[in-house]
Amino acid sequence: MPPKFKRHLNDDEVTGSVKSERRNLLEEDSDEEEDFFLRGPSGPRFGPRNDKIRHVQSQVDEVIDVMQENITKVIERGERLDDLQDKSESLSDNATAFSNRAKQLRRQMWWRGCKV
Repeated sequence: MPPKFKRHLNDDEVTGSVKSERRNLLEEDSDEEEDFFLRGPSGPRFGPRNDKIRHVQSQVDEVIDVMQENITKVIERGERLDDLQDKSESLSDNATAFSNRAKQLRRQMWWRGCKV
């Protein structure tokens, strides 16, 4: 097709048409098989499977919660490590400055001793 006749559909138009098509299909009289494919499994014959799915889903939710807590703890630990690194760098700088000042003072005292 020539480019001037092409129409680009955005996601809203596509999902909107899918939803309206599904609604139209569900509003009309349909049999069980069509309902199954449009709405998903339901009813008593899918009960035990749904229980298993719910159980697995609850386990997955628990794992997600634990992982979110772990990620939060790792982030907090990283922040504490950054603070500790800053403090250690500051302490190292202060130690270097103290060492340099001690050397200067020792030299001054040596010269003073020589003068006396």
